[in-house]
Amino acid sequence: MAITQAIANSFKKQLLEGDHNFKQSGGDVFKLALYTAGATLTSATTVYITSGEVAASGQYTAGGGALVNAGTSITAGVARVDFNNLSFTGVTLTARGALIYNTSAAVANSAVAVLDFGSDKTATSGTFTIQFPAPTSTAAILRISG
Repeated sequence: MAITQAIANSFKKQLLEGDHNFKQSGGDVFKLALYTAGATLTSATTVYITSGEVAASGQYTAGGGALVNAGTSITAGVARVDFNNLSFTGVTLTARGALIYNTSAAVANSAVAVLDFGSDKTATSGTFTIQFPAPTSTAAILRISG
């Protein structure tokens, strides 16, 4: 079992088919679910799965939380999307990674990207925050370049 950071292969194809809308206003609903080290998430992951998801605790429930799209942009030929940081309060949990998925796509709960935290991250009766990188052409969480 492993979590390997990647853009989902199915997402790449679905993007070309117009199945994902990243408009800041009126776009699709994207969510982020947290997973333990026992989960198997790779570029071959096609949809949100419950196997290996962290247990509900505090504000975290099955399926995770909705992401707030902070907008899309393009600079130096690199298009990108940015999400606001996401926090779960009052939680006791340990997560090794996460899955960003689209609840609005033609294929329900389509996988977008797998995030590997590099090691277990823990919160004990506290706040667990996913902090997204700056939305630059070299650091944004999702970016497309030619």
